[in-house]
Amino acid sequence: MGRGREFLCAAALALAVAAPAAAADLVIAMPPWPSGQAAANILKLGIAKKFSLEAEVRELGTLTAFIGLEKGEVDIQPEVWRPNFDELVRKFVTEKGVVTLSERAVPAWQGICATPEAAATIKSVADLGDPAKTKILDTDGDGRGEMWIGAAEWLSTGIERARAAGYGYAANLTLVEAKEEVAMAAVDAAIATARPMVFYCYAPHHVFKLHQISRLEEPPHDPAKWKIAPPNDPLWVSKSSAATAWDAGQFQIGYATAFAKKHPEVAQFLQKVDFSPDEVTAMSYALEVERQAPADYARKWVESHAERIDGWAKRR
Repeated sequence: MGRGREFLCAAALALAVAAPAAAADLVIAMPPWPSGQAAANILKLGIAKKFSLEAEVRELGTLTAFIGLEKGEVDIQPEVWRPNFDELVRKFVTEKGVVTLSERAVPAWQGICATPEAAATIKSVADLGDPAKTKILDTDGDGRGEMWIGAAEWLSTGIERARAAGYGYAANLTLVEAKEEVAMAAVDAAIATARPMVFYCYAPHHVFKLHQISRLEEPPHDPAKWKIAPPNDPLWVSKSSAATAWDAGQFQIGYATAFAKKHPEVAQFLQKVDFSPDEVTAMSYALEVERQAPADYARKWVESHAERIDGWAKRR
């Protein structure tokens, strides 16, 4: 009898291990930047709480997420940045109608920033074209200054390369691609040691809460000078030209139109999500500076904003 029980227990365990895990009810894409990671997990927990639907949070780039939204493999993308992804919006939202954007948007902007020591010499993007001024950004002794333009997987990084070429400062600056956490650590070190540094920046972002950072002056956005090729073209960066400032930015939640038809109550919930710029900055600060895990931060956020989430779920 003892051996029989052991056999039955072993068999049951084997079946349990072999059985596939229950599939999630929906998939939320998690962007590779802090606020997007926090938002993805907040949406996961909020939807589970109000609609008893279990979501899988899957780390995906925005282009991959949009393809997944069309194929039915992804249901929600928490931050669709514009004008960065306007080409994707045109294709998947406007033309194909397979993705819907929330009506609420968080205002944002993008540009080039400088530490106080750099801003004393470099005040505008035009100054980046002057080797006599950008030599203060040289950290490796090769005679060329360095400037962080974003993470390799960000669409904005390619656009920053196009802007550097369009403005002309690519000729005398080394454009550095690196993970955001590495770049922000470099900003911290530059501030601490009074070393000049210039870098791509965007807001909402926690760096403006931590440090006194200046945004370089640029000519106003000119659509006639902003020619960005479709990002699915392998040569899109070299085919693009952008000798102008970024247009006014914003980001919205995107979700699959088919998913909205299947779960209209969740779509209505997503339309009501109203993160403020200060809240987005707090998300970024918590994950990048305090090193909180996205899931842990989201759990505390959902617990402390129960009435807010109830309001998002309330039917019209």
